[in-house]
Amino acid sequence: MIFYKTEAEIEIMRQSCSMVEQAIAEVAKFLKPGVTTKQANDIAERFIRDNGGIPSFLNYKGFPYSACMSVNDAVVHGFPDNNVLKDGDIVSVDIGVFKNGFHGDSAYTFAIGEMDERILRLMKVTKESLYRGIEKAHHGNRMGDIAYAIQDYTERQNGYGVVRELVGHGLGRSLHEDPQVPNFGKRGNGPKLKDGMVIAIEPMINLGVKEVYYDNDGWTVRTKDRKPSAHYEHTICIRKSKADILSSFELIEKAERANTNLNSSYTASTHASKTKEALSSDVLVM
Repeated sequence: MIFYKTEAEIEIMRQSCSMVEQAIAEVAKFLKPGVTTKQANDIAERFIRDNGGIPSFLNYKGFPYSACMSVNDAVVHGFPDNNVLKDGDIVSVDIGVFKNGFHGDSAYTFAIGEMDERILRLMKVTKESLYRGIEKAHHGNRMGDIAYAIQDYTERQNGYGVVRELVGHGLGRSLHEDPQVPNFGKRGNGPKLKDGMVIAIEPMINLGVKEVYYDNDGWTVRTKDRKPSAHYEHTICIRKSKADILSSFELIEKAERANTNLNSSYTASTHASKTKEALSSDVLVM
């Protein structure tokens, strides 16, 4: 069942999403070679709790951490751990916040230090694909229009692997609500998009093959060929003319550019693409 949000509920969700943005930005300030994702998780959790929020992911269906920290070939749901990050690693940081009765959800992938240009391009294309999907997320379109836009750009135009087993999702009072939001599909197919529907769009794109498997922890999803994967996510509300993006990357990108230990060389062109476009399966991902 799809729960359509009132204007007041949408504004509450925007506040929850703002806290997610700020928490990820705090992580962006911290990331560098030599630190651990467990330390980054603790920074995010402390920030959320200090500002009156509750980490959405902690204890959700048994997930034991406040943030998903997915490194290199980990697509999503990576456990924060005590392994130190090093030059050439990429880290997807996925965080949810519950505040005033509603959830917010967003994710961003960071490049640590010197980075293979092929991986930087994967990150750039994945991030751009998010906005191509958002461009199709308006009243009267169908879910397949979002899915096709993402798949066409990442898989058909750039040759990357689009994960099939994991999808985006609706959210609101619950972290996961209907409908599911796949990153692959046909135009004109799927549920009709209607004003007031709030969904999380989150491309999960692999440098190599689309196939994935679950790690021994039962949560971490990895690429079958062990090549890197990138992940970006926005919470958006369907509107009649264009999507209302409730989450934001502004503070995250600012922190990314200010941190000399992060490679943000792909960010400027992606941000320009985002601005231009804004004007013009069965498993859910957190």
